[in-house]
Amino acid sequence: RVSNFSFYLLCEAHDVLDFMTQANRTMEKSSSETSSRKRPLSSESLPKELESIDFSQRISWRNNLAIIGEGVRPEFRKESPALCHHVNALCGEARACTIHLPHGRVETPVFMPVGTKGTLKGLVFEEVSQDPALQNQIILANTYHMELQPSTTLLRDMNGLHDFMNWNSNILTDSGGFQMVSLLKLAEICEEGVTFESPFSEGKRILLRPEDSIKHQINIGSDIMMALDDVVSSVTEDVSRFREATHRTLRWLDRCLSVHSNREKQNLFAIVQGGLDTSIGGLREQCLAGFRIRDDDIPGYAIGGLAGGESKDEFWRVVHQCCQALPNDKPRYCMGVGYPLDLVVCTALGVDMYDCVYPTRTARFGVALVDSGILKLKSHECSKDKTVIEDGCECQACRYGISKSRLNGWLKSNNTLGAQLITNHNLVYMKRLTANMRKAIKDNDYPNFCRLFIKKQFPVENPPQWVRDALHAVDIEV
Repeated sequence: RVSNFSFYLLCEAHDVLDFMTQANRTMEKSSSETSSRKRPLSSESLPKELESIDFSQRISWRNNLAIIGEGVRPEFRKESPALCHHVNALCGEARACTIHLPHGRVETPVFMPVGTKGTLKGLVFEEVSQDPALQNQIILANTYHMELQPSTTLLRDMNGLHDFMNWNSNILTDSGGFQMVSLLKLAEICEEGVTFESPFSEGKRILLRPEDSIKHQINIGSDIMMALDDVVSSVTEDVSRFREATHRTLRWLDRCLSVHSNREKQNLFAIVQGGLDTSIGGLREQCLAGFRIRDDDIPGYAIGGLAGGESKDEFWRVVHQCCQALPNDKPRYCMGVGYPLDLVVCTALGVDMYDCVYPTRTARFGVALVDSGILKLKSHECSKDKTVIEDGCECQACRYGISKSRLNGWLKSNNTLGAQLITNHNLVYMKRLTANMRKAIKDNDYPNFCRLFIKKQFPVENPPQWVRDALHAVDIEV
């Protein structure tokens, strides 16, 4: 028999011993994992084309970069007949570029509004094409959704999406790969391609192969097509699935390239996959190494597989790794990224292009983007506020003096005019943000721009650690 106090001490000692045992096991496991990362990769785990690659050092293939002033006429090369990329200014890793495409130039950094089915929800055509505060040089459409309705065959017969929607600027089309994540419950993925269950016809199944994706995008007539990649949710824990998807993305890229029959007018970008594995010789490195072999056939690159629920610390490290590796004379596109803070940080890391539904989707919930963060226009505080969303803003609501109170009333009564005006505001905000970022890069003042932007977003508290770490990686202290 022992006293209650003695029994308590015995339990405490047991708990401490158990904790120390678990800690030792964790340290041993971590040491083992670290050692395994340092060991040369087994050739059995690599595609044959990568077996001779030296993965003891970081993958990178940067070229000698010439700074070319704005207004210089593009010179299209034989290997890139539909894209000419000029870097106009550098500030650290941040870049101000001009991408010359078949339907005009695109100045970067650029945010591409998402018009999934060839329209931007909440905006009429005149706003998209004629509003001086918007004047978007490129928008995004989605291959999977366009094939479902109205069908890319119809678009081909209508002389492409540009004529179909009367759009004279550039279009980028996603390949349909993202739907492997967003519509996973409706999808089956194998080496041949991905099979979706039709959301409109019960029992109907749609096979999307790499060759099909390119055929659909050629029918659409987009200026930039994306290769069909094998996309895995970034929060998946199945390492073997990530490995399969990374290596399959290389094989599918070859299949996309083999049927790309319109190189004179359309560009095909590759998408870097590899999950969150940024280790030396890891999956991201393997995908990058495969792309380096194919670089002559790739006019631009995208960073994929992110913005799916991973931590921000993991997110920025993947972006940083890819920007450090990818060639510095070609466009870099970070897919699915649209939070203003993310754009500011990722541009500092070296990204040029972005897209996301966030600005338009959040507008339909009554949320406006402002320099200090977000403004919830449905809130009680806005119900009697006579001021506009943001002074100096050129959006329709601010330009014509429509108050927060008026917008609040429309939103609460479900009047669609409120959501339409906030959508216009949010896209104007994103356009202004990227224009100011470009100016700061050209003025060699981007670090100070970052500090001022972050100070407005976090006027009292310190910015998140991931923001400080990411900017520190490119020598910007906040």
